[in-house]
Amino acid sequence: MENIPTRVKLESIESFQSTIRKLEKALAQMIEKGASTSLIEKRLQALRIGLAVLERVWHEQPHPYSQEELAKTREVLAGLLPSIESMCAKSKSGSPQRTLLEKRIRSLELAIKAIAGIFT
Repeated sequence: MENIPTRVKLESIESFQSTIRKLEKALAQMIEKGASTSLIEKRLQALRIGLAVLERVWHEQPHPYSQEELAKTREVLAGLLPSIESMCAKSKSGSPQRTLLEKRIRSLELAIKAIAGIFT
């Protein structure tokens, strides 16, 4: 990957960590209610792998994931983008919510790009 400013790297990692925490809380609530959790578990796993890939790529370390795991992760992360972009478009310019969503979009795009770079 091209040179990514340290600030963007830190924001992307923090965004992933925040999203993972939110999904973990949502998963716990869904389990408590007895709801189906397969979709949220799939997304949570993809976010964890995406975060790990970013961290490893930026530190030039090998990753322990198979091509299949990476392909699924890339697909799930790419599938999250349209809804986040839609929410971002509806949010007020300059609002904290929009800033958070823009950081989340950037972090997902970086992870997708990092995973795609592993395949080449």
